[in-house]
Amino acid sequence: MRRSVYFLAIGLFMCMNTMAQHSDPPNSAQTFIKLQDSLKNLGYQVVNNPSEAERYNASYTMIKTLVSALKLNNSFNFGFDSLKTISILTSPDRRFRIFSWHVLNNDGSYRYYGTIQMNNAGGRLQMFPLVDHSAEIKNPQDSTLNSGHWYGAQYYKVIPVTYNVKVPYYILLGWKGNTVKSTKKVIDILYFKDNKAWFGMPVFYGNKESVNKHRIVFEYNRQVSMMLNYIPAEGMIVFDHLVPPSTEMAGSPELFGPDLSYDGFKIDRGRLKFVDNLELKNSPSEIDDLYNDPKKPSKEIINKLK
Repeated sequence: MRRSVYFLAIGLFMCMNTMAQHSDPPNSAQTFIKLQDSLKNLGYQVVNNPSEAERYNASYTMIKTLVSALKLNNSFNFGFDSLKTISILTSPDRRFRIFSWHVLNNDGSYRYYGTIQMNNAGGRLQMFPLVDHSAEIKNPQDSTLNSGHWYGAQYYKVIPVTYNVKVPYYILLGWKGNTVKSTKKVIDILYFKDNKAWFGMPVFYGNKESVNKHRIVFEYNRQVSMMLNYIPAEGMIVFDHLVPPSTEMAGSPELFGPDLSYDGFKIDRGRLKFVDNLELKNSPSEIDDLYNDPKKPSKEIINKLK
């Protein structure tokens, strides 16, 4: 059942680029609100329904409903602000926005869904459906991927890098529930070239673990939280330093956790330079939010992001 619904969902998303955008009906505001309410109810089922099959059915219906909403004229300007189970991020330059969400499987693993909506002149609908192939990507940190072959995640921050670069790109910070034992977080790179959306670029440097990696993937124990966020004033991505409980467990990332020290990547001449042993000062305008997990759904949703 899970597999059949997955391929139906792919088919729906893949059709979106070929669909002409409808003219704006007289009651478009009410139509947006009605579709948003439907998405909100479906999102609750995606997260909370005890049946895996029903969670996937709700996600499938949510895709159809989202397509209907995005086909409306001026859909890019509708914020879907009441949705809590779908992450919706608009790039600071308003070039695009990215939708992402997850479905929890009964075995504790996850599948991710999403799409990128471009902000085209005249409101022409252009989408890049995101198709999760995480299970098949054996070396994610070394892989250049695209929207049809995506290392799925639920994103909570987008950071543009447009100076001192040949190809402008966007840093994506994402949460990636993994298994019953571990959670992952991701620093990914998104860019657009040849009318395609690409993920991964070798912009990292500064230590042997990150040099020339296309993305950075952190894995840690599911029972703990990891801070990964961005300080705009410093141009710095900051994150918890993860360590094993003992040196004998260095090969078991599902046991890793924070050690109360912090590292980062600083945007430096168009690349991301590793910096270790950061001293984070307590600033209510910047630092307080950095210790929180990605934006959590409303209280009734039990599957919180860690």
